[in-house]
Amino acid sequence: MLANEKENFPDNIDKDKLNRVALKTFFNICKQWGIDNYKDQMILLGLSSESTFYKWKNNLNGKLSKDTLERISYIMGIYKALQILLPYSAKNWVKTKNPVFDNTSPLKVMLHGNVADLFIIRNYLDAERGSLYE
Repeated sequence: MLANEKENFPDNIDKDKLNRVALKTFFNICKQWGIDNYKDQMILLGLSSESTFYKWKNNLNGKLSKDTLERISYIMGIYKALQILLPYSAKNWVKTKNPVFDNTSPLKVMLHGNVADLFIIRNYLDAERGSLYE
């Protein structure tokens, strides 16, 4: 974080606890989706340092950047939308080729490494969820 950048968290938020919960949730979602490759997990988190990754994975401890928290938030939103739309096949959907994404899987789209890629998947699922109520 840049020195002049200010976090947007209220003072009463326990940031260490927030980071632990975010990491625990992320790794649980990866386990449920069958994303076992640590390099894929690093891409989803926006990490380049393996030592930081293993510290986070083994201790669920670390100072997460706003970027990493945003990435985890998108992944949590994707997970939630899939639980609503496809409760019995959510984990398969992530790895299944989809014509909406040029016949590639949503996971491959997310593994391009940009926050925007996560946004695309989340936005698509949110639109699908919205169509349930029309």
